[in-house]
Amino acid sequence: MMKSHRPCRFVRFCRRIPAVLALSLVAVGALAAPAAPGLDADLGPELAKFRPVKMPFDSSALTARQKALVDKLVDATRLLDEVFWQQADPAGLALYKSLAGSTRPHDQQLRRMLMINGGRYDLIREYAPFGGAGPRPPGGSVYPPDLTRAEFEAYVRKHPEQKAALYNPLTVIERKGDALLATPYHVAYRKWLEPMAKSLREAAALSDDAGFADFLRLRATALLDDDYFKSDIAWLGLVNPPIDIIFAPYESYLDSLLGVKGSYGASVLIRDEAESRKLDVFQKYVAEIQDALPLSAEDRPSKKGLQTPMEVMDAPLRGGDLRHGYQAVADNLPNDPRIHELKGTKKIFFKNFLDARVNYVILPIAKKLIREDQVSLATADGYLTSTLMHEISHGLGPAFARTPSGRRDIREAIGPELSGLEEAKATIVGLYGLKWLADHGEFPQAKLTECYVSEVAGIFRTVRFGVAEAHGRAEIMEFNFLAEQGAISYDNATGRYAIEMKVMPTAIAALAKELLEQEATGDRARVEAWFAKYGALPAQLASALGRVSDIPVDVDPVSDFVEH
Repeated sequence: MMKSHRPCRFVRFCRRIPAVLALSLVAVGALAAPAAPGLDADLGPELAKFRPVKMPFDSSALTARQKALVDKLVDATRLLDEVFWQQADPAGLALYKSLAGSTRPHDQQLRRMLMINGGRYDLIREYAPFGGAGPRPPGGSVYPPDLTRAEFEAYVRKHPEQKAALYNPLTVIERKGDALLATPYHVAYRKWLEPMAKSLREAAALSDDAGFADFLRLRATALLDDDYFKSDIAWLGLVNPPIDIIFAPYESYLDSLLGVKGSYGASVLIRDEAESRKLDVFQKYVAEIQDALPLSAEDRPSKKGLQTPMEVMDAPLRGGDLRHGYQAVADNLPNDPRIHELKGTKKIFFKNFLDARVNYVILPIAKKLIREDQVSLATADGYLTSTLMHEISHGLGPAFARTPSGRRDIREAIGPELSGLEEAKATIVGLYGLKWLADHGEFPQAKLTECYVSEVAGIFRTVRFGVAEAHGRAEIMEFNFLAEQGAISYDNATGRYAIEMKVMPTAIAALAKELLEQEATGDRARVEAWFAKYGALPAQLASALGRVSDIPVDVDPVSDFVEH
């Protein structure tokens, strides 16, 4: 769900028409040929890991104009989803479309598996290919499939005049002979972006909220020139919008090559007014928590006077990196550090997705893996609170890295490991912030235990995605560090875990300091060494997780709207 510098909650495509055609022909050929490797594999066990959950569109409180506005946003979201597939796996999209209408059970299974993952790579099995695919290119389709990071960095050293364009989060990289060329997204994807922009402008014409209409028009323009700054500022300025939308290439989850390229993501949002009002106390102390972080003052710019709008919303339809793979329950956007310094960020909580995760995954896992006397402390409210602080904390800490060569963008300095680092930082700094609130009488001390236990139950859920996925990589690191510090213990007799409440705050503070310093220094080697030390799934935990194999890994949202 960065779905900050983050990723909180995937990435790309190329303008290389011949290459795209070739990939599409591979997919079509695979259907006609005698089964490419893995094309006819039984997908039942993998699909059983995802529980279909309806995410209905409740339009009862909307006017006729608002319903028509939502329809336009849905049209734009469908187009955005097409672009995401092009970025992630265009041959997978060709295969997905070719299976439409098939009544063959295996074809229906394969089509659903493709939709869950947004391509032919299983995101909870560390990108294991299926559907006839070969190994996944680490940069999806936004880079040449054979490009390595070492080659890329060597090329940039030889051609420093191209560095800005090649590292730009909104460019596609292609080869031309021995050269690497950067093509802006608004050029590479114009076929889809122009009708997207048209739908957003038509939605703006239907809005009775002048601020939201202005934002939609600015976002339509941004799609066609890749300059999202003005529209992001307008988005942060919206006041309690009854209808909202996430719609931009914000995240970098899919870029395992450099960790910098943005992928398109979208979510249509309908405000939950009653739940949104509960967030006021957390909004009030964002600046104070920033000032209290265990980090030097020069690395934690003041948040005083900055906007921190928070919304609890239902999401009846999502597209792009918000639809495929990890189902984010919250988001913190935009990711532009210039906007963090100038305005702040917006925190969005997807109430329908959060409820589904807690009810169908988190609480059932807790009942099997948490020590019996602590099971009741794993609660929906505790998980919601820690999730809320996680998203707030994406906007806390350093805005830029302070390196020996000067100030640098954190994403560029750290590279692919930033996705996991930033997710871990948000979780741990969030728990650190809750302790600060409790110590200052703004949060019940007794509730801290619920948040600690609920967070550990959430770790058990997340690491089932595998440690290659950013959130799983973040949380296994957290688990290993907290276990090393004695904050999480294992009872061999019962096969259950316990949270040591007296140890947890000290361990959280130590980990918060380490992760914040990693971002502040932009020290890639330090980050890589840290994750190498703490990033493996312990055999004991792997064995314990085997006892929850009957519980779904995640939900598979079923929308009232046709997705493709």
